[in-house]
Amino acid sequence: MDAVRKIRKVLKSKPTLEGAGVHLKRVFGYQHVPQFDPFLLLDDFHSNNPDDYMRGFPWHPHRGIETITYILHGEVEHGDSLGNKGVIKSGNVQWMTAGSGIIHQEMPKGQADGALWGFQLWANLPASHKMMAPRYRDVQHQQIPEIRLDNGVTVRIICGEINDIKGPVQDIVIDPEHLDVTVPPGTSFAHRVGKAYTVFAYVIEGKGYFEPERDPYGYEVEGRNYFDFKRECLIEPENLVAFEDGDEVLISAEDEGLRFLLISGKPIREPVAWYGPIVMNTQEELRIAFDEYERGTFLKHNQG
Repeated sequence: MDAVRKIRKVLKSKPTLEGAGVHLKRVFGYQHVPQFDPFLLLDDFHSNNPDDYMRGFPWHPHRGIETITYILHGEVEHGDSLGNKGVIKSGNVQWMTAGSGIIHQEMPKGQADGALWGFQLWANLPASHKMMAPRYRDVQHQQIPEIRLDNGVTVRIICGEINDIKGPVQDIVIDPEHLDVTVPPGTSFAHRVGKAYTVFAYVIEGKGYFEPERDPYGYEVEGRNYFDFKRECLIEPENLVAFEDGDEVLISAEDEGLRFLLISGKPIREPVAWYGPIVMNTQEELRIAFDEYERGTFLKHNQG
């Protein structure tokens, strides 16, 4: 019999300043390693004020990770030291594998009304792939399948599979799943996930229940008072739900409906040496990376 995953922890995203002065909400990051292995960081950048984001993320290096950028509203211009450039527009995804090293910049732009909303997820690479050639997967809105289930639930499949329909991002070493799920009021979404995989959900809009028991006292609430929650464990926007192990998740919407990102991946279970935009396995590898960056020998491949 399938085991429905219970909630392990709930995290509230926290205001953070990054880049050249970008105001965003950090959902998890450095201090949570290795709780979300193979994932390292999740940022939610959401503002109607260009002053919060227009300074962007000027030239900086990455090595040893993948960055997944998903834009709901607005756009992000990007360019790198290998000559790649483009724009991540509303509804689009960029899955960038930094691998052995890339130097790039990301400059957000809002819509006509100033609105910008997107997410950036960092995924770790195992030691066997940390020095692979960098690559981009620029996924346009129309390339992402959106399916409607019999009960009215809609799912955008960025990565993963539902009802034999696969998302456009495939052949990733950590076998990730990245779904954008909208659940109508009074409806539930059941979904099988990889056993022993890391699974979490981040609430975008609405409110919902993320386990059948609805017991807020059965798990850890980081940075929140237990009494901030209703007795039956109603999870609101800008909260992340980390799940215990099991075969499937069962998520139900409140009266106003619910929208969330559902993300999973196969843990790497390797040492993490992390400083700034570079993530390796040892402190010596970190030292070498930053030394190469200073000496101008950081880039190992001529093409992205």
